Amino acid sequence: MSKLAALNGFIGESVAFREMLTMLARVAHYDSTVLISGETGSGKEMAARAIHYQGQRRDRPFIPVNCGALPDHLVENELFGHARGAYTDARESQLGLIAQADGGTLFLDEVDTLSGKAQVSLLRFLQDGQYRRLGSSLTEKANVRVVAACNSDLSQAINRTEFRADLYYRLAAMELHVPPLRARGQDALLLARHFVAEAASQYHLAVKELHPDTLQWLLAYGWPGNVRELQNRIQREFLLCDEPTILVRENARDCDRRMQPDRRLASPTTFNFNDAKQQVLQVFERGQLLRLMSESAGNVSCAARLAGKERRALGKLLKKHGIEPADFRRS
Repeated sequence: MSKLAALNGFIGESVAFREMLTMLARVAHYDSTVLISGETGSGKEMAARAIHYQGQRRDRPFIPVNCGALPDHLVENELFGHARGAYTDARESQLGLIAQADGGTLFLDEVDTLSGKAQVSLLRFLQDGQYRRLGSSLTEKANVRVVAACNSDLSQAINRTEFRADLYYRLAAMELHVPPLRARGQDALLLARHFVAEAASQYHLAVKELHPDTLQWLLAYGWPGNVRELQNRIQREFLLCDEPTILVRENARDCDRRMQPDRRLASPTTFNFNDAKQQVLQVFERGQLLRLMSESAGNVSCAARLAGKERRALGKLLKKHGIEPADFRRS
């Protein structure tokens, strides 16, 4: 595992993951706004923290804000603060999150959930670094690096006029994409073992091994909730398991059926010998294809060379299992 990964709490060795870490290091070096994209649970806030602590502002505050949890009428108050008497209950003046982050980094998670009014307020601050507290006529200035994150396609939101194009261009001076867990191949196994050790330490229990069937399941499952879902699932299985080996055979719920094995695979003993054999082979074949796509970052020609197969034959297998190479390519 790379030194960079160890320094920032990241765990992974896949091609897609290493490419993300390389880009992260470059983004951290330049003190500009950053837009981080990635699915829910993939590690966007961890990436934002890594950008901050590898950057020039590492000794200053890192202030995270969940934009999705801010009511529209409170956005400006939370970001900019208010002066005494700004409204009925404002008995004292209050610093906003931007002032608290002065000199450091303001992390705006779920920035795509901001209302149109809030987007205008944020854009105005990004243009010159100036703002006014609610109820105040005094213009203040803050030196803040803004890192934003979203789990939706902002270009589509712009087309639907739900997100301002000018705000997008301000935020996306630098961009970083955090790959989904399904595109990271055997990183799921590294993470699972890490979460087992973490749970053992937290609850003062002995470390447990992962059964070979569990390893196969970890690779075959699509992980719609990404690393966060994996962590929760492994901790639950660890605590509920009375044996020294954790065995998971059933398929967890997966909202992305394209990335999930056939549900009949959960209980192959219901088939006769030949049917059961075919089902096991299907699981193995799918797991290998997912690994190849991760190792090659979605490059079918490269994956075919790794597998020692013709490109056309590999393409047919991918189509058979409903695996899209585009899902493994870095944005």
